Amino acid sequence: MLVESLLASADKFPEKLAVADMLGMEMTYSRLVRIASVMKRVVEAQTNCPRVGIFLPSSAGFAVSYYGVLWAGRAAVPLNLLLRPEELQKIVEDAGLDTVITLRFPEDVAHLNETVRQLPVQNKIILNDLGLKRRVIFSYLRPQPRSPRAAPDDVATLLYTSGTSGDPKGVMLTQENLDRNARGAIELEDPKGEQHFLGVLPLFHSFGLTTMLLVPLTLGAEVFFMPRFIPSAVVRVIEQRRITMIYAIASMYSAMLRVKNARPDHFKSVQCAVSGGEALPPALYEAWLEKFGFPLLEGYGLTETSPVVCANRPWDNRPGTAGQIMEGVEVRTVEDDRSPLPPGQIGEIAVRGHCVMKGYYNKPKETAEVIDDQGWFYTGDMGRVSEDNYLAITGRKKEMIIVSGENIYPREIETILEKHPAVAESAVIAEKVGGTRGEVPVGFVVLKEGQTVTDAELRDHCREHLPQYKVPKKVWIAEDLPRGPTGKILKRALDPGGPEKSGESLGTPPKISAAEE
Repeated sequence: MLVESLLASADKFPEKLAVADMLGMEMTYSRLVRIASVMKRVVEAQTNCPRVGIFLPSSAGFAVSYYGVLWAGRAAVPLNLLLRPEELQKIVEDAGLDTVITLRFPEDVAHLNETVRQLPVQNKIILNDLGLKRRVIFSYLRPQPRSPRAAPDDVATLLYTSGTSGDPKGVMLTQENLDRNARGAIELEDPKGEQHFLGVLPLFHSFGLTTMLLVPLTLGAEVFFMPRFIPSAVVRVIEQRRITMIYAIASMYSAMLRVKNARPDHFKSVQCAVSGGEALPPALYEAWLEKFGFPLLEGYGLTETSPVVCANRPWDNRPGTAGQIMEGVEVRTVEDDRSPLPPGQIGEIAVRGHCVMKGYYNKPKETAEVIDDQGWFYTGDMGRVSEDNYLAITGRKKEMIIVSGENIYPREIETILEKHPAVAESAVIAEKVGGTRGEVPVGFVVLKEGQTVTDAELRDHCREHLPQYKVPKKVWIAEDLPRGPTGKILKRALDPGGPEKSGESLGTPPKISAAEE
């Protein structure tokens, strides 16, 4: 289904520019299809494994690799470039990968070459070393391969997200999930005329993969990939490339808003700017509208929903909501016992329809915990649905922390903190911050009797085992933690501001001291 969508666009617009990137790579639709067919043969020659990893930045190279993997009848497994080697090793092992498509990274990100070296796979397809120009020339001597006979329920992509315990979970997204989600996103925003997409989101995330790759190439549009988010450079690209469609997270828009010389003229080509991946603060919405003269359109989705569930539209924007629910998708809110609530009442958001994942790879128990026998997926997010099918997000039932669009589960950090020999137990919560991050983790620990440790030492310990964005901004050292009647830690009684603000709802505040960096 997905390869057929690309081929259909190539039939309509063979000489139209499809993808371009910061490395100067440009491909028309016919060229993109040709190189993807070469990558198909490369994949088939290298492995029989039904899943193939992709360790690449957002780029034209990612596009041809992704479609090449699908064309070979395999599932693509995009790997997060921000993860540490040991975290990637867990994912590679869980997915059963024996082959990864990657490249020799340039000097400014040379550490990624060491990460590639440590990947526990037999085959590493290095794009720089393939001699693609020669292979493409020879490919003209052979007929173009047929598109794969993909069934709607075939797994097209395995995207990994951390579990509440920190263990990676592979979200199985099918051909139908991704194809219909891309088409549904196009129908929601209904773009008119020549379209130029900004590809600034990482393609190893579902938000980027669907909206920055599948949507534009299904539409027959152009997408310009930027492997790094540098606010001033993004503003320049929007003007120079006449970008019409932007999908980004709220903290990215916040950073663009603070670019000193950014003017409305830089954004005059933009028809639609969608904000997703994290909550859109009302103050940011108002400041953007005042400075640039057009609104940010909030949307909502999750990796498990391919990801788009709903979005606001330029002609029908309702600030304070995440917009109109996609055609073919049902959303309702439920009580703690999962009984449905009437429209307008706040509860946990449940989603059903073509966007909902097939399940977590090799994790039937975890899948059954979030998808019931009627196909409802329970998101862990809180919200309300209006009578006319608009969704408003009110908070998170689950404890996930979002740092610059990256999902962090507190238990991942708590596990590391509790590995320190001085720590008896810990709790991690989110602190909202300004700038590009949105939220940061903050830790609280209780020490073992007779032990001493400083905030700085604990944070250094975390750096040894976690990527930088997961390291707590600070760690408070407490004599005890607030608890409920059953002894469970009451995280809601913890405040990232420290002892003056933290308290226990059922008793006296815990005695807390802290050393802040």
